[in-house]
Amino acid sequence: LHENHASPVVSTYVVYHVGSKNERPDRTGFAHFFEHLMFEGTENIPRGQVDKYISGAGGNLNASTSFDQTDYYFNLPSNQLKLALWIESERMMHAKIDEIGVETQRKVVKEEKRRGVDNQPYGTLFEELAKLVFANTPYSWVPIGSFQYIDEAKIEEFRGFYKTYYVPNNATLAVAGDFKVDEIKPLIEQYFSPIPRGADVERPKVDWQIGVKGEKKEVLKENTPLPATLHAWRAPIQTDADAYPLELLTNILATGRSSRLYKRLVEKEQVALNVEAFPFLMEKAGMIGVFATGQNGVALDQLDKFITEEVEQVKTSGVTEEEFQKARNTKEAEFAKAFGAMHSRAENLARYHLFYGDANLINTELDRYLAVKRE
Repeated sequence: LHENHASPVVSTYVVYHVGSKNERPDRTGFAHFFEHLMFEGTENIPRGQVDKYISGAGGNLNASTSFDQTDYYFNLPSNQLKLALWIESERMMHAKIDEIGVETQRKVVKEEKRRGVDNQPYGTLFEELAKLVFANTPYSWVPIGSFQYIDEAKIEEFRGFYKTYYVPNNATLAVAGDFKVDEIKPLIEQYFSPIPRGADVERPKVDWQIGVKGEKKEVLKENTPLPATLHAWRAPIQTDADAYPLELLTNILATGRSSRLYKRLVEKEQVALNVEAFPFLMEKAGMIGVFATGQNGVALDQLDKFITEEVEQVKTSGVTEEEFQKARNTKEAEFAKAFGAMHSRAENLARYHLFYGDANLINTELDRYLAVKRE
């Protein structure tokens, strides 16, 4: 709970410790499907009314699914806090899982995948990458899942998934904004204490090894306007001490116009339109990636060569003091920006509690980045 009276707003954030890595290989897409299904209504909320209740109260909402979690948030005027708590407790206690809702959301999820993945340039690139980098782990399929398995699943399977993962002992609630802690605690007790604890959730076992032999794959798609290459390296999990220097190094390599790869590929060699880097560190696996979009007519081998040279250079020679200070400053700016809104504070309180076991990291994690030494 984060009490803040700067403005008369409140954000509630519920995260369920279930993502695509919790799925069976022959039922991928279940976690993401439930992100949608949870808006169908409950025993006491008519179908399709969750959005209307929140927007009618002057608020907004959203939800998302990743490999490790599924989350839901409401942003509302503070006098509507009870509404948010009631809806979330309703969804946790008795969401409506029936054939009508399942069929409705099947169509929605299929259209989302067609629009956001299948028909987008480079849309399937991350899916192909996950198969390679996370091979032989439950991270090798992406949250959007497969049409085939959602179509094959029976209503009993959806209800079973709900009873297994949408239980209080698998959920974290964070609230930030204009309320008093001594007043909200009884409300939370009122709305959530009647919900029975579920069975202990069995967590997937992941044997994550860093030093494995790399692979290469070419993906050909007709709707791809320009050549692109993506390099990825297995990395430690998000709670590993090495996560912090790795994130700073990723910034130095390919974040912004002053990064090494941007200056080499875009400005000096003029073989790429842009270069981006992304640390993708998760609960039980991780990777560091570099994505470059080439100029028209540029061979992918040429892009790969320059990226490899810059990576090898930083491995042998390290980073300069100027690069190091820029990465630190960038991270400080990210933290200052990230925790401004009540929604982001609620989200990060829940995330730090769930994955790090310490909600107070919202106040101290920046120190871990700043403690990294240049060498």
